[in-house]
Parts: sequence; C-alpha cells; structure tokens
Amino acid sequence: MKQKENAGGPSFWMSFRRVFVFFFFLGRRTGRSRVFFLLGLIPVAIAVMFRIVLAGRTGDLVAVFNDILIVFFVTFDIVILSLFYGTSIVAEETEGRTLPYLITRPLSKPAIFLGKYAAYVTLMFIMVSTSLSLSFFIMNGHRLRDPAIYLTFMKYEGSLGLGILAYTAFFAFLGTFLKRAILVGLLFGFGWENVIQYFPGSTQKFSLVHYMKSLMPRRPSGGPLSILLFRLEPTEPVVAVITLVVIAAAFLALACWLFRAKEYLFEE
Repeated sequence: MKQKENAGGPSFWMSFRRVFVFFFFLGRRTGRSRVFFLLGLIPVAIAVMFRIVLAGRTGDLVAVFNDILIVFFVTFDIVILSLFYGTSIVAEETEGRTLPYLITRPLSKPAIFLGKYAAYVTLMFIMVSTSLSLSFFIMNGHRLRDPAIYLTFMKYEGSLGLGILAYTAFFAFLGTFLKRAILVGLLFGFGWENVIQYFPGSTQKFSLVHYMKSLMPRRPSGGPLSILLFRLEPTEPVVAVITLVVIAAAFLALACWLFRAKEYLFEE
C-alpha cells in the first residue's frame, strides 16, 4: 500500500521554506543569473547615455523611458527571464538527474515545486526591480522632489511584478509535461504575445502582456505610449490585476498537480 506523501515529515510550509531558501541562494550563484544580471544593465546603460545626450530636455527623457526602456522590460526582459527560469523548475532536475534526490526526501511535491517557483520569482523580481529602479531614476533625476514620480514608478514595478508571476507560472506549467517546453515558450512569448497585443478589440485580451499594459501609467501629457500602448484598449486596472493573479494561480495549481501525478523517466 502506497504511503501518504510527506507522512511524518515536515509541514508544507516548513518544506516550502527549506526549498525556497536552498534554491534562492543556489540560484544567485549560477552563471545563468550572472548573465541575466548583465542583461539587466542594458537599460541602465541606455538611460545613462540618453541622460547625457538629452541633458536639459526633460520631455524627451520621459519619452525615451516610456517608448524604449519600458518596452525592453515588457516585451523582452521579463519574458526571457520567466521563460528560462520557469521551464527550468522541472527540466533542470530531470536533465541533471537530481529529481529523485528531491522527491525521496520527506518533502511534499507541491512544496518542492512552489518553493522553487517562489525562489526563482524572487530572484527575477530583484533583478528586474534593480534594473528598472536605476534606469527610471536616472531618466527622472530632475524630478526627484516630485511625489508623483514615485507613484508612477510603483505602477511600473507592480505591473512588471505581476507579469513575472503570470509568465513564470505559465512557463513552469509547460515545463511539467513538455520535453521542449522552452521552444514552445519562445513561440508564445515572442510570437503570440508580440502579435496579438496589437490586434483591435477583445482579441488582444488573450495575451498576458495586454493586462500588464493596462496597468502602465500614461504620459503626463495624457497621450498613450507611442509603441507599447499602440492600439491598446485597456482593461480596468482592478480587473487586470485580478486576471493576472488568477492566471498565475491557475497555472501553478495545474503545474503542481501534474508534477505530483507524473512519473518522470530519464532518457539514456
């Protein structure tokens, strides 16, 4: 008779915390994290360059951040981070043949999966938040005494944070049952998401990026972002937040169920 999972072992939250701490500190030291950290310096370098070139032209500085830097974060940075970290939650354990060592410990499979997901999401948020903070305040250095820019920054950060949660949950779900999940993820993240967001009407709502863009602040002048928010028919912010949270929770629940139910076989 099969024993109950985690019988006599630590509680779910204790298991979750152990997995989270282990993979968070392990993830910080990997070459992948170093590469992605360097990738996050690209918008900072661009911000410094434009800050020097456009010195004194405050309107142009705001436009550059909205039309170039934030586009980098939304359409590339968080997608590529979420794709590689999300699909690796299961893949790196099966490819490295370390999965048996994890699942034979007195830890529940959902706690392992969610703990690793939370560790990677935290790492990604730190990297994105650091890059966003530096580039945003470099470009808005002339407005540091204006309380409004801090609210604007929080909106950008909140939107990107919710995007990380949803994208990573979706890619983690793909990684639980597809051997080449990263290829499917690339098609979704840089194919579907980059095309469907510019369709008119309700069609664009079948993308995660639509709900992120719906949370983005408008320019002070009231005009939309010329690139990122082109043809955007925004969803109400509260609905956008709820949608992203529900999407993340749904795909995490499915991923945990699959991870718990599936037996992973190693290829020779």
